Amino acid sequence: MPLAGKGMLLTSMDIDPSDEAEFNRWYDREHLEERVAIDGFLEARRYVARDGRPKYLSLYSTETFEVLDSPAYRTALANQTDWSKANIARFKNMIRAVARITISRGQGRGAALGIVRLRPVDKDRLRTALRDLLDPGRMDGIVSMHLLESDPALSKPITDDPSAPNPGAGDWFVLADGTDAKAVSAVIAARLGDAALKSAVISTGIYHLMWDLAKNDLPMI
Repeated sequence: MPLAGKGMLLTSMDIDPSDEAEFNRWYDREHLEERVAIDGFLEARRYVARDGRPKYLSLYSTETFEVLDSPAYRTALANQTDWSKANIARFKNMIRAVARITISRGQGRGAALGIVRLRPVDKDRLRTALRDLLDPGRMDGIVSMHLLESDPALSKPITDDPSAPNPGAGDWFVLADGTDAKAVSAVIAARLGDAALKSAVISTGIYHLMWDLAKNDLPMI
């Protein structure tokens, strides 16, 4: 399937404009490499919103879903650098989904990404409907489409009070990878415009790829 691995960590956040330069410097010079270096992590991608919120989005692919609850990952979370702690404390409106990749169809990944956040009621029915809809076929400007199903027990934002209620912890995310933002926006409207699906939609957004980092890009130790 086009997405590497079986697990994905999705994080998204806003940042105050006065902190934005430092935030981007930290992400680009430390954070992505630090995460991709964890055993079982395969790749990380950073995006910035063209149309949507929060402004910044990151996707981390893992070999298996279990990597996202592994001792190696938990150790990394418990031992953040001072630079990480300073930047994480500035996150606003954070979304953090620890998810299984249950549908991934097409070929490759694009520079334009559409994302739809869904709150399922009947999971089996919704998954069945999406299985047919998330096929890019021969649509111009669309290369692949995917479904992420979040684990409610693991998907709390790390900036929140752990005891606070989090109704969105079990939300699902549809991703549409494409070469053209207009094509991505059009396919989301066409494929998820049905009234039965619309009732599950929480938000939509279009994002532009900033850069990506794969495990084999890291320096050899």
